[in-house]
Parts: sequence; C-alpha cells; structure tokens
Amino acid sequence: MKMNAFLMSAALATASLFTVSAHADNSTRIAATSALGSVAGTAIGKQMGGNTGAMIGSAIGGAGGAAAATNKRDRTAAAIGGGLGGAGGYAVGKNMGGSTGGYIGSALGAAGGSVLGKKVSEDRHYDDRKYSKKYKKHRRGH
Repeated sequence: MKMNAFLMSAALATASLFTVSAHADNSTRIAATSALGSVAGTAIGKQMGGNTGAMIGSAIGGAGGAAAATNKRDRTAAAIGGGLGGAGGYAVGKNMGGSTGGYIGSALGAAGGSVLGKKVSEDRHYDDRKYSKKYKKHRRGH
C-alpha cells in the first residue's frame, strides 16, 4: 500500500511538471506524461478492482496522459496508442515480473504507444497534404 501511494504521488508530481513546462507536442514529454498517467491509473485501478481494475486503469491513465500532452490534431491517435500500450504493457509485465513488472510494463507500453500513435497521425496528415496537392494540380490542368 505504501509503495503504491509513493508511486502515485511521484507520478502525479512529475506529470504536473511536464504539463506546465516545455513546448506542445514534444515526443519525450508525451511519452513521459503517458507513462506517468498509466502508472497512476494502474495504482488506482489495482486498489479499486484488483488486476482487472489495474489493466483498465493503466489504459485510461495512459490515454489521458497522452491526450493531455499532445496537440489537437494528433490527440486522438496518441490517446489510443497510449491506452492500448498501457494495457498491453501491464499484461505482459504482470506475467513476467509480478506486480512491479506490471507497473514497469504499463509505463513502457503507454510511453511507446503514445509516441507511435502520434507519429502515425503525423504521417497521415503528411500523406493527406501530399495527395491533396496532387489532386488540385491535376484538376487545374483540365
């Protein structure tokens, strides 16, 4: 119980530092905020609903942390990636290293998933612009 309270307070303190500082849409900040949100969600979920609650909490915390740290255009993709990464990371970490492994896995999964989701969204926006210009150029020629 004391370890969970310590982890949660450290996560919330660090998350508030990242939320206040730095530029919007920095990948490192997004990863850290999502990881800390996932750890906090895991701790809260575990207290409320055991292992299933911890998995749900890691998904919600990872998604919330990613959404809070990402710009408006890439927010949804980063949140989905952070949520799926947090839940998957918790499940793998729990099986490999017990309770502590679950916390570490949820943090790493949420961090990686949120940054990956952001990058996928950025690539999609780039492709949309590229094809849009090509279409406009072709249309003017006729």
